[in-house]
Amino acid sequence: MQNQIAVWEFFYEKRDIRDKKIHPAVFPIALPKKCIELFTHRGELIIDPFVGSGTTLLAAKDTGRNALGFDLKDEYVRLSNERVSPQEKNNGTQLAICDDALNVGEYLEDEIVSLCITSPPYANLLNRRRRNKSIRGDLRQDKHYLEVQQYSDDPRDLGTMDVKKYAETLGTIFEGILPLMRQRGHCVINITDYWWKGNRIPAHIYVIEAIQSVGFELRNTIIWDRRNLVNKAGIYGWPSNYITLSTTFEYLLHFWKP
Repeated sequence: MQNQIAVWEFFYEKRDIRDKKIHPAVFPIALPKKCIELFTHRGELIIDPFVGSGTTLLAAKDTGRNALGFDLKDEYVRLSNERVSPQEKNNGTQLAICDDALNVGEYLEDEIVSLCITSPPYANLLNRRRRNKSIRGDLRQDKHYLEVQQYSDDPRDLGTMDVKKYAETLGTIFEGILPLMRQRGHCVINITDYWWKGNRIPAHIYVIEAIQSVGFELRNTIIWDRRNLVNKAGIYGWPSNYITLSTTFEYLLHFWKP
């Protein structure tokens, strides 16, 4: 019954990576772990087409599921495999592969995946100098102030794309993933809306439309309540007299293969 409440809160633990020099955007191990336990059984297969720092693989290992992750950056793939090494008996097999998410279908047979859970780059959100506007003014100029924390300059990287091209590319990727999913296999995508050049970008709407257009069915929209993770939030003066509300929550979009 506790999972029927569609506002979820998570906490970081010691094993979580928090250093943005290692990876600019991570989610807590507790997030994929909750989805894995809710939507799969031990021994089933999970995929993460944007594996990043390997958090999904670690959650799969903790829960005795098999998992396959993909990423364009070799350094992230090496990090992910290091985090789940050594493999342990009865905890399944977890592996990260350096390849484009468009090629996931080359590695798997159809209808064997129980859950796809991922946090893809949030379009071009990170493709700008970090201003730390959600941090209190006297703390704003930290070690990442005015840095560009983009994942890469690879044109295949979703983080280099405007939201329309981003959603179109995501749709193509998940069109290739759909045949791999079991009937009523689940898919959870972590996404947030953002501001870009003074305009509000409703990225979650673009993503929903793209994923539905290739055959997935939207089941639930879950709110990730991040208020416990937003520390020392800033209060702006005129003319911007409120904190950007989206710093306190993100979306977990839940689909399945009908």
